[in-house]
Amino acid sequence: MKTAEEEKRHAEIWRQLRSTTELHAASWQRLQAWRARLPHALLLSGARGLGKQDLARAFAASLLCESLQINGSACGECAACHWFEQGNHPDFRMLTKEVSMKAMDKEKSVKAGVSTDKDEKEEKSNRSGQEIIIDRVRELDEFFAVGSHRQKSRIILIYPAESLNAAAANAILKVLEEPPANTLFLLVSNEPMRLLPTLRSRCQNLAVPLPDAREAAAFLGASGLNEAATWLALAGGAPGLAIQLAAKTTDWAAPLTDALQRGDRLEVIATAANLEKALKAVKGENPLPMFMDWTQKWLVDLNLAVQHLPIRFYLAQRAKIEALAQKSQPVKLTRFYRQLLQLRRESEHPLNLRLFLEQFFFRYRALFVES
Repeated sequence: MKTAEEEKRHAEIWRQLRSTTELHAASWQRLQAWRARLPHALLLSGARGLGKQDLARAFAASLLCESLQINGSACGECAACHWFEQGNHPDFRMLTKEVSMKAMDKEKSVKAGVSTDKDEKEEKSNRSGQEIIIDRVRELDEFFAVGSHRQKSRIILIYPAESLNAAAANAILKVLEEPPANTLFLLVSNEPMRLLPTLRSRCQNLAVPLPDAREAAAFLGASGLNEAATWLALAGGAPGLAIQLAAKTTDWAAPLTDALQRGDRLEVIATAANLEKALKAVKGENPLPMFMDWTQKWLVDLNLAVQHLPIRFYLAQRAKIEALAQKSQPVKLTRFYRQLLQLRRESEHPLNLRLFLEQFFFRYRALFVES
């Protein structure tokens, strides 16, 4: 018997996967069309935050399911679906940027002083979460050596595929040159042009488009996100990214938006001091790159308003942005946007956060002051 907590988790997993297939109905139908004759590799590509990983997982689950639904979705109730849900289906593997067991063993060797400099360099890179290393691909050898447990396809899902390092990508390519029978590689990528051209050429490609805005807002609302339309606009129409933004954004978002609306009335020193406190209060990863992403989106909207075009991101602040646009000039905005790109690079490792913020806000306020 499942506990109430387990039942809730079970229901949420399958609700999320089914909702994703409904949101991306056209892409789902294309995936279903491949069922009769599966290629050796499928590449799902598109903007970050579309839900491509969930779409790929839903397809993998449907291929392994033993009691398919009418629309091709997995039933969520058979033995295969329960194994998939728990992450231990014998015919499914997922390669991500997580540290593998073998990599952890190698880390122990590093600490014991018995590894090479190459091992240390590769393991350090993997611990930082930047790459999928070749050890993750080598772990598949045993998987390929054993036949399918349920007379279904064996499936390897790789996400994000662009995080495969050179050695791992070449290892995958070598497997695809002589692919094992009844085996499907599902590659999911936000930046497919970063993949090896030879690897892309061996995949059937499915470009996943942005979903309809109203359907995406309804999807977010059903997921429990308040002000779904606002977050969706800030995410450029990508529902998964909207959820991430809402989860990661903390006390600095509202003061930043308020400061940007002030234009030439902005009090730089006080604003920089307040936002420095809010940013330093954020736990975990450096929030400054996201902070700069928000300002870049504001500048995009401001530039669109100057050209009398519809804004894209800050829909709730449209009137304020259009009023500010009347005080600025395209040449100033272009110059500042170039400066912003440099500040975006500096935001990864700012030497002095207060000075960084003051520099940004002084330059921003100058956009609205006659020179």
